[in-house]
Amino acid sequence: MMLNLFKENVRIAVGSIRTQLLRTILTVLIIAIGITALVGILTVVSALENTISSDFASMGANTFNINQYENTTRRRGEDREIINPIISYPEAVAFKNKYKYPFTETSLSFTATSKAEVKFEATKTDPEISVVGVDEHFITNSGLETSLGRNFNGFDISNNTYTCIVGSDFQKGLLKDINPIDKIISIRGARFKVIGVLKEKGSTFGNSQDLRVLIPIQVARSLFTAPNINYTMSVMVSKKELLDQAIDNANSTMRRVRKLSPLKDNNFGVVRSDDLINRILGITKYLGLASWLIGIITILGSSIALMNIMIVSVTERTREIGVRKALGAKKSTVAIQFFIETLLIGQLGGLMGIIFGILIGYGIATAMDFAFVIPWVAIFAAFLTSFIVAIISGLYPAIKASTLDPIEALRYE
Repeated sequence: MMLNLFKENVRIAVGSIRTQLLRTILTVLIIAIGITALVGILTVVSALENTISSDFASMGANTFNINQYENTTRRRGEDREIINPIISYPEAVAFKNKYKYPFTETSLSFTATSKAEVKFEATKTDPEISVVGVDEHFITNSGLETSLGRNFNGFDISNNTYTCIVGSDFQKGLLKDINPIDKIISIRGARFKVIGVLKEKGSTFGNSQDLRVLIPIQVARSLFTAPNINYTMSVMVSKKELLDQAIDNANSTMRRVRKLSPLKDNNFGVVRSDDLINRILGITKYLGLASWLIGIITILGSSIALMNIMIVSVTERTREIGVRKALGAKKSTVAIQFFIETLLIGQLGGLMGIIFGILIGYGIATAMDFAFVIPWVAIFAAFLTSFIVAIISGLYPAIKASTLDPIEALRYE
């Protein structure tokens, strides 16, 4: 019985919507725009979060670096910026020798230059290649992998062999259409045998990760003798639960290397690989809040438009309501009929908004190379929002329709 009544109400609502087609389409569009804004932004935000998480997961959340500085801006109110000394090669080696925490592997590296010109036979690259001096643990500690060839081994590093591992862009450019393994490239006149090619990494904050050449650290030190070279120690902890203790231990080891008295602050930075991701995800959280705010403002406008159309509808159909009531329709029956009409328009708008929002979100995510994920939270939020909008918008017109006096309504022209 209830189901038949509901079906009848839906049928009447559809008939009423058809008679006011243009007005209904405009209202549906207004709701759809609000939902599109909400779903679109939430889709892009979730795609961004997904990309960042997968990018940094590949870096290994259980690694930390010891750098000259932490990646944090100095606190306000300080009179002067503290200048930390660079991490010199003797300090880096001393740290590696003294730091013997279980389940850890320490890697030393430094960027020898970011403006190298690399040659292969008669062709050469633009002088914008980064050359990084590394040891055998650098690739695993940085979450990198080789797509061809192999990683450095202990023999390559300890015997200072002239071998190198190149970024994936070399296969598209300098070493195009050939197997790069065992080919000889030259950097600063020195000849290096290619033993591996890194998997494509893309660019992080505008810096291409694929235009680089990794060479053994001692070879890099002899070729690139710039003053004040700053070294980075990267430590991977194979048991994630020991990460905090390993960081504390590294902190005290580096303080001993630097001979810091207990009263002095650290003059180096310990940076966890998950610090940056947490900071970035913190920013995306605000983007999510902003999208909710934009969505709510737009949806507020659409709910006013929907309420307006329903009030006009009640006024236009006053005579019809009078006839229904004279024929014995209860207050609740009249109210439910208008209510279902509003819900129908609201859900139509919601559905259109979800489709447009996901399409726009997918388009932006694809254009910006984000890893697209279906935003179930956004879809659920959109359905819920359009439902609430319809309920709020339909409440007043439905009550107004149900309280009309049948005699006055019949007299209405």
